[in-house]
Amino acid sequence: MAHIVTGDSGIHDVVEALRRGDVVGFPTETVYGLAADIRNEAALQRIFSVKGRPTSHPLIVHIADFDQLHDLAVGVSPACLALLEICWPGPLTVVVSAAPHVSRVCTGGRDSIAVRLPAHPLAQMVIRELGAPVAAPSANRFGHVSPTSALHVANDLGDDITLVLDGGPCAVGVESSIVDFSVTPPEILRPGSITAEEIRAILSHHGTDLSTSSHGPSRAPGMMDRHYAPRARLVLHEAGDPLPVDGAPILRFDTNLVDAARHLYERLRELDARHIPLAHVVLPTPSGLGFALRDRLSKAAAGL
Repeated sequence: MAHIVTGDSGIHDVVEALRRGDVVGFPTETVYGLAADIRNEAALQRIFSVKGRPTSHPLIVHIADFDQLHDLAVGVSPACLALLEICWPGPLTVVVSAAPHVSRVCTGGRDSIAVRLPAHPLAQMVIRELGAPVAAPSANRFGHVSPTSALHVANDLGDDITLVLDGGPCAVGVESSIVDFSVTPPEILRPGSITAEEIRAILSHHGTDLSTSSHGPSRAPGMMDRHYAPRARLVLHEAGDPLPVDGAPILRFDTNLVDAARHLYERLRELDARHIPLAHVVLPTPSGLGFALRDRLSKAAAGL
């Protein structure tokens, strides 16, 4: 079982592990990440093997400041920078053209890189003390329910990693919004707590449109048809629909969307912990944060 560490000594232990080429669990405001030093290709490859993740699936690189963005990326547009000035640090990832020196292990073989500046103070401390960005997808088995606590990480990956830095429960609870600036107009590849409406409003001040219709092969995490999935079968219902009376639990995500997002993955994990085979899910309306919740729940329910 992975050792859960806390405080300054925990930060030190995690940074030393990263310097040795280990992969570690660390907190962000969205979900917990499985982090590796981006300068170490063997460590990056270890992320894929621990998660069981396809190597063509890009990793999100987490940074501590804008200087690290400019080291990793080339040709970042003024509209992109304007968006980041407002939304960073925070739950927004941008896909931009990668600098030549960036490992293509990190980018899934592409010439673009996904970058985020997390708001969680412990994540920033780890990156600053390490002196380099970290690649950090969600710290769970590929396709399964994302972790929002250190214990979730230890339970999922404890046989394959040694350390998890405990930063408490994740404040947001769903993965970051992803906007692809390597295409014109920019596209939302994954909805999150920073909504399409908010992003479009910012970009419009800089004469830039926003597309919400991503297409083609997976260019970012979370674009697979089935993802974020518990073992339980989920049956989705719109708010106001009649619900079956079959004894299966009913999970409602149609009120208090901020709280619903924060506890989404915890509630899905509880189904599996209780060995519940089937649950009914009431979806939120498709607007604002509701888009992100519907995205996660639709993918969690797909394919069963």
